[in-house]
Amino acid sequence: MTIDNLSRRGFLVLTGGAAAMAALTACGGSGGGGDDSLRLVGVADQQKPLDALTKAYGKVQFNASYAPTDQVQTSVRTQLGAGNAPDIHVVFPGNGSAMSMAQIAKANLLADLSDQEWTKKIPENFKPAFQRDGKTYFYSAGASVIGAIYNKKVLTDAGVTAMPTTWPEFLAACEKIKQSGKIPIALGAQTPWITQLITYALVPSTVYAKNPDFDKQMADGKASFAGSGWADAFEMYLDLQKRGYFNDNPNGTTFEQQTSMVATGEAGMAIQVSAVLPDFRKAAKNADDLSMFPVPGADTAGGGWIPAGIVVGLGVSARSKKLDQAKAFIEFLGEQKNINAWAEAVACVPLVQDSSSKIDPALDSFLPFLKNDKAVPFMDQAWPNAEVQPAHFAAVQELLGGKTTIPEALKKLDDTYRKG
Repeated sequence: MTIDNLSRRGFLVLTGGAAAMAALTACGGSGGGGDDSLRLVGVADQQKPLDALTKAYGKVQFNASYAPTDQVQTSVRTQLGAGNAPDIHVVFPGNGSAMSMAQIAKANLLADLSDQEWTKKIPENFKPAFQRDGKTYFYSAGASVIGAIYNKKVLTDAGVTAMPTTWPEFLAACEKIKQSGKIPIALGAQTPWITQLITYALVPSTVYAKNPDFDKQMADGKASFAGSGWADAFEMYLDLQKRGYFNDNPNGTTFEQQTSMVATGEAGMAIQVSAVLPDFRKAAKNADDLSMFPVPGADTAGGGWIPAGIVVGLGVSARSKKLDQAKAFIEFLGEQKNINAWAEAVACVPLVQDSSSKIDPALDSFLPFLKNDKAVPFMDQAWPNAEVQPAHFAAVQELLGGKTTIPEALKKLDDTYRKG
């Protein structure tokens, strides 16, 4: 199945965020090492496709390592600043985080990939994720969504026989799970990037479905977090906590613990990015026990929108001493069969598709939103600086810990956004 004629709102880019995007604690390597090898650093949830593709490439050896998102963002950015970055390294799409394409390219630290054939096939509405000033600096295999990764048995045992399509139905499903003795929603807010995902799942419905021009209005100074549906999304987030639908002490719970709770049936679901669905399946006794559905952020069926964005990918260090070899590997990744392989491994929709492309069946319920222009980029994509995203992380942790109020949190986000 394919997705055709996606609009900018329908399917643009990721963040960090969504940055986001997410990773399982792990590290490892592939290939050998030595002076003739290419050094590659990636996020842990991309290790499976990268290990396979570096092996399939066969033209050079790779000294590859992988680590969780938060660690990689800090370590690679430091190496970039010091001039000793890996030849090939993790890059996040668009703008809005310290390791995003736009931020790094602006500092002249990424090699231009525009002469590669695959870049000519990037859909027009995806280009802001990949390009700055008309030049392509970033490779990604496709796009992911944010929704509820759920344990089928837990929901069935609780009497949830149909996936909720409205916010009241979602609350009712959570209540049934709670009454069955299980945790409705596992939340690992100790891992910073996890904090943003529930907000990101709700804001498309509370903000963009009502005002598709919100990002432009924010950039023009005509809108604010405080005066928008962001307040509603935070209210809904905290309402889940007040109703007892989260595990105890979310701020003391990690991503790995969140994953385990859903995979083992201790919890019914987790609001997550689809790129980590393989990690949840790996932790379960039976991978088929897990699937996904869109989080319905509206009170009426059909009134909700979803978040969707380009998954974390790779760039080439502009200062690499093996620039040609590193760029040649990226060109290899841009071949259709390799786009398909990577996308399938991380449960995302391939950047471009052919008859051999496969989309994970767990994403079936998201496809109508994408086709019907009811999806928006992960929120941080449109933010003007790399400080708003961590301010959002901190705001959510403080809200969950009772250390701030929603008006105070929104003011902090507005103040950080206006730094430019």
